[in-house]
Amino acid sequence: MDANLYTLFERHFPDERSQPCLVVPGGAAIGYDALDRLSAQIAHALVAAGCRPGDRVAVQVDKHWQMLALYLASLRAGLVYLPLNTAYQRGELEYFFADARPRVVVCRDAMLGVCATLARDATVLTLDAHGGELVDRAAGLPETFVTVPRAPDDLAAILYTSGTTGRSKGAMLSHRNLASNALALVEAWQFNHGDVLLHALPVYHVHGLFVAVHCVLLAGARMLWLPRFDAHEVAALLPKSTVLMGVPTFYTRLLAEPSFTRAAAAHVRLFVSGSAPLLAETFAAFEARTGQRILERYGLTETGMNTSNPYAGPRLAGTVGPPLPGVEVRILDERRVPCAPGVVGAIEVRGPNVFRGYWRMPDKTREAIDADGWFATGDLGSWTAEGYVVISGRAKDLIISGGLNIYPKEIEERIDALEGVVESAVVGVADADFGEAVVAVVVASDGHALTEASVIASLRGEIAHFKVPKRVVFALELPRNAMGKVQKNALREKLAGGTASA
Repeated sequence: MDANLYTLFERHFPDERSQPCLVVPGGAAIGYDALDRLSAQIAHALVAAGCRPGDRVAVQVDKHWQMLALYLASLRAGLVYLPLNTAYQRGELEYFFADARPRVVVCRDAMLGVCATLARDATVLTLDAHGGELVDRAAGLPETFVTVPRAPDDLAAILYTSGTTGRSKGAMLSHRNLASNALALVEAWQFNHGDVLLHALPVYHVHGLFVAVHCVLLAGARMLWLPRFDAHEVAALLPKSTVLMGVPTFYTRLLAEPSFTRAAAAHVRLFVSGSAPLLAETFAAFEARTGQRILERYGLTETGMNTSNPYAGPRLAGTVGPPLPGVEVRILDERRVPCAPGVVGAIEVRGPNVFRGYWRMPDKTREAIDADGWFATGDLGSWTAEGYVVISGRAKDLIISGGLNIYPKEIEERIDALEGVVESAVVGVADADFGEAVVAVVVASDGHALTEASVIASLRGEIAHFKVPKRVVFALELPRNAMGKVQKNALREKLAGGTASA
C-alpha cells in the first residue's frame, strides 16, 4: 500500500474539490482543486529539473500559497522537502546546502545570487507570490500527476535543528512519522470539515507546516492564510475562525491588543499554544479575558507532537498534558529509573512519530535513539498526579525565543571571533513578549572600545535576525565552577535580576 503522505491527504479532500482550502484575507480563495492542479504542475517541473525520488528540495521562500503547492508537489514526486527559515543568511545557507546536497533550491528573487553561488550543483529557481521561474516552468505542464508510491519509512522531509556545538543536525522525518502524528492530532483536537484555522505561523517550522497544515488537509477544512502575525489583524479575523494555533508570543500580544475581547474570541473553539513554554500568568490572563483555556502541547522537530492537554478534559496551566495516542513518554532519573510524580528527570519518547535519525550523522543518531527506539529529548520534566507532563527545563542551553530554537554556541563562536573579544557567553533571559530574549555577556581585552552597538552590528547579516542578541552586557570575567565550566545559571540570575553588568 502506498504510504505517500499526499495520498493520505488526497483521501481526505472534500468531495467538492472547489471548496476553499486556503483563503488569503482581502485576496483569493484557493480551492483544493487549484492546489491539486498547481502541485501537479510543479511536481512535473521538479522532475524535469532532474529530481528523482529521494532527492532533496531546499526551500527558502516567503509565506504565500504557492509555497504550499511546492511542498505538496515535493511529496507527490517522492522528494525530500527541506524548509529553511527566511531569516537564514549566507553562512547558514552554505552549511545547509553542503550538508543536504539538494538537487533543487527554491528561493526568493532577492536571494537568487547568493543561493546560485552557494549551491553550484543544484538547479536554483525562484518562487514568490507573483510567480517566479518555478511557476513559469510549471505553466503549461500537465495538471495531473501520478503520485510516486512511498514506503512508510521513506523520507518526506529534513528539518535542521541547531546543535549545541553550533553544527546543525538534519532531522529525517518519514512519511509514517508525519502521517501518524497528523492523524493523532486530528482525532485529539477534533478537527472537522467545518473548521477554519487562522494560520499566522511561519511555514519553515514543524508547528506551522506540519501541525497546522496537516490538520487542515486531513479534515478537508480551510485556512485563513496570513503572511505573518499581527495582533490587530488576528483579533479582527477571529470571528471568522474556529481554531488558532500560536506560540506564547501570539497570546501575550493579543492580550495587549484592545480589540481582542471576549466577543472577538467567542467563535473560536480551540486556542493552541506550543513551540515554547506558556507562562501560567498568560494562561490565567487569557482565561479571564475570553473565558477559554489555551490548550498547551509539547513537541519537537524530531518527533512532531508528543503530548497534549485534552480537548474535552481539564487543561492544566503549566503542563503540556498526557501523551498522545500511540506515543510513549518516560521520565528517568540519573540511574535511569522511572521518576515518581513530582520528581524531575530526563524526558524520553517512543512511537511512530519519532524521526529516523540525523542526516549523515549516524553517531549522533545512536546517541539520541537507543536500541529499543527511545529518543532522548534533552528536555527535563516531571509527571503530575493526573499523568500530565510538566516541562521544567532543558538539559542543554537551548534558548526558545518567539517559538524559535536558538543554540548559544553558534552565536558565541561568532562573537569570540571579533577583534577585541576575549570570550563570551550567550544566555536566554525571560522576556514578556518573546518568552526568552537572547543576551550576550562579553569579556573584552584591554584597550579595545567594544560597544553593545558594534557587537550587534557585526552579527547582523551574518546570522538570522532572531539569533542576534537583544542586549550585550560587558563583564570583567565569566563565572566558572571548579571544573572551569561557565556557570550560565549564575549569568541568567544576574541578568534576570536587572543587574546592569554580569
